[in-house]
Parts: sequence; C-alpha cells; structure tokens
Amino acid sequence: MVLALESVYLIFQKYKSLLSMFNGVLKKMITEFSDPIRYFLELNNDFIEMNQCIDHQISIKYEGQECVNCNKERPIFGMGYCKKCFFESPATGDWIIRPELSNAHKGIEDRDLEYEKKMQIQPHIVYLSLTSQLKIGVTKKNGLYTRWIDQGAYEAIKLLELPNRYLAGVAEVHFKKIFSDRTSSNKMLQNNFENIDWDIERERALNYLPSNYKKYIVEDFKTTRFNFPVLKIPTKVRRLKLEKENFYKGLLKGIKGQYLIFEDNTVFGVRAHEGTKVEIKIDQD
Repeated sequence: MVLALESVYLIFQKYKSLLSMFNGVLKKMITEFSDPIRYFLELNNDFIEMNQCIDHQISIKYEGQECVNCNKERPIFGMGYCKKCFFESPATGDWIIRPELSNAHKGIEDRDLEYEKKMQIQPHIVYLSLTSQLKIGVTKKNGLYTRWIDQGAYEAIKLLELPNRYLAGVAEVHFKKIFSDRTSSNKMLQNNFENIDWDIERERALNYLPSNYKKYIVEDFKTTRFNFPVLKIPTKVRRLKLEKENFYKGLLKGIKGQYLIFEDNTVFGVRAHEGTKVEIKIDQD
C-alpha cells in the first residue's frame, strides 16, 4: 500500500512538472480588459494565464527562431516575420505603421487588396493616451482596448471615430504637430508619467481640428483607466535579449504593456521576441 501511494505521488509530481513546462513560438500576449488587466500567453496548444505566475520563479530558454507567418525556421527580420515574409505579407505593409499611406478605400492595392480592404475600410479611432507622456495614436475601433493595454497606457480617451484607416491617419498626422506619437517604454514601465487635465487636453485637440473633421468628434467623452498587475515597479530597467543570453530565470513581479517585469529589474518584451522559440518553466512553489 505504501509503495502504491509512493508511485501515485511520483506520477503526480511528474505530471505537475509537465504542466509547468511549455514550449512554443512567442507571440504577443492576449489581453483582457479587467481590474487588473488579465494576460494570457499562447504557446502551441497551451494557454498560460500569466497573472497566476506572478510571485513565481519563471525560466525562459532560447530555442531558436520561427517565422510566425510561414512557420519556417528562419531568422526573424521584424514583427515576428522572416525577411521574405516581412516584405511580402500584406500584414506588414507600410500602412500598418503609417495609416495615412492606406489606399484600399481608393481600390489601390499594396500587396493584397482584399486583405487591405478588410483591415483598412472599417471604423478607426484617433485617441489620446497617457503612457510615459500624452501621445496621439490610431487603431481599429474593435481593437481599441487591446491597443491601449499593449502600450501600457495609464489612462486614455477617444477623440475621433472615422470610417477608414486613411482618414484616421491623416488626422493623426495633423495632430502630431501638437502631440507626440511616441512612448518611452522605460518611463512607462517605471510609472513615470506627467499629470494632465483631460478636459484641457481634449479641448486643445478639438480646437486644433480642421472644420471638415468636426463631424467625426466622439461626443461620449470619458476617461478610461487601466490597472496593471504589477507588485513591484522596476527602479532601473534591464532589458532581457534572449537571443544573446539564451537563458534567464527570475521572480515575476508584474506585467505591463507587453512586458514581463522581474524582481531584479529585468524586463522581458514579449512582443519584441515574437517568432522566438522558447521553453518556459514555471516553478510551482
């Protein structure tokens, strides 16, 4: 009977160990707008609820690179794509970073017109968010909260709702004359942001808006605030570059934006490592 119990215990420990070890190709974490924000990491057929990993030791081992588009083991060029896919895929066209270059509404193809119509000809939001500073930005209406969470926004408001990406991009270019479109990720991770008055900033933005854009103003003005699961704010930021270090182990103390924050001030940018093959182990104790 004792031997049987010992055998069951050993099997349980082995199964427990398997449950805490995951292999796969990194993609940006899936997020859920809640209080606090919930994070999920998808690796092959497994989902890791990252919030439950906070205050646990996590090891990350580098195992190579694999293009998230063609799934071939090739060096990653950008956004998780190999060089060939980066310059051929419609999902990495210049209009992604520069919305004002969108042409699908005119029937002009960049790489794949049907894909570009689907992505560009849909409602887009021009917004202001407070990350390390106040910044202007553009995103699809149905991805608004994901966008704010991914950039680690403390608070955010909608300014305009437009029918396509091109018009939103043109508006953003106009607003860049008075607002930044950049975020200092170090300051964002350290909660180092300026205090602002949203009523004043919204009025400043809308007063600067050309008359032909007034019809796109979002009238239901409200501020959205985000609470990230962070137990310890890094005093300094040491960025983990997994391809160079190959292995890291540390105590996870928080998640913000698309970054894992560890007790020793190491931060791991999940999105910056898209296309990286990893083995992740989470200590249960």
